[in-house]
Amino acid sequence: MTDGQIKTIPIKDYLKSREIHPAKEYSGYGMYRSPFRDEDTPSLKVDYNRNLWFDFGSNEGGSIIDLVMKLEKCPFIEAIEHLKKFSLMPVKGEEHSFSFHRGPVADKEKTNGITLIEEKPLEHPKLLEYLQSRKISLDIAREHCREIHYKAGERNYFALGFGNDAGGFALRNPQFKGCLSPNHITTVERKTGTVLLFEGFIDYLSLITIQPEKANISAVVLNSVNNLEKALPFLSKHSSINVYLDNDDGGKRTLEKLKGLDYPVKNCSSFYAQSKDLNDHICRHSIPKKPIQKRKKGLGI
Repeated sequence: MTDGQIKTIPIKDYLKSREIHPAKEYSGYGMYRSPFRDEDTPSLKVDYNRNLWFDFGSNEGGSIIDLVMKLEKCPFIEAIEHLKKFSLMPVKGEEHSFSFHRGPVADKEKTNGITLIEEKPLEHPKLLEYLQSRKISLDIAREHCREIHYKAGERNYFALGFGNDAGGFALRNPQFKGCLSPNHITTVERKTGTVLLFEGFIDYLSLITIQPEKANISAVVLNSVNNLEKALPFLSKHSSINVYLDNDDGGKRTLEKLKGLDYPVKNCSSFYAQSKDLNDHICRHSIPKKPIQKRKKGLGI
């Protein structure tokens, strides 16, 4: 098994083998009481679709390999060997052994001219500086984004990665805006009557930075206005749709499509009517934050 294949071993199954079960389960993810400390309120989130975890108590997260390294207090190589052995163990309550299968993360490794090299917790100073320049909370970004290293042509790059419902990533850095296929929408299920609609994830992160309470409301990030049709089934479940689209032709056409379909939309773009989008408005009106200290050497974007 390669490192990429090992990352597709379900975190939920691994935790179950250690008698660690979700305290609460929602659509696509579970909340666990952290195995790293005693707590009454669950603070460890496991995203079943993306097979990633995030500990809100320590602001740490990552793949199943990162989790095993922390749980077993072992280095990377030992965690790999531990998971290889786990993949051959019988699953409790079942007659057959765990069998490896390619999940959505592995399926996207080579697509649309971009090759995935590595995904990891968000930590590169250049990306953190970029987020600060866009006035986005680093804690919120770490919760929702990954650091993606990829190859395009003969060169290596890195970018913010925002996972979508099909296992792909929307990619963003100061010089590039694109995706690691498959391109799809990202839904955030909060079981609320209202849903927030965005074109890109930078605007979504911007809103919950300035209004943290909005993180408790269901949301859809299109990752491209061309993905509107994919979002309609999820949008139709809600009694109110608060729309935060760009103030351009694409955003206006998308809003008109929703109105034409008689969806219960509320256009929130008046809040940033003089700007191209929500993040642009926030950057124009927010107080700059203290910059991160630059490291002497690093990969270029």
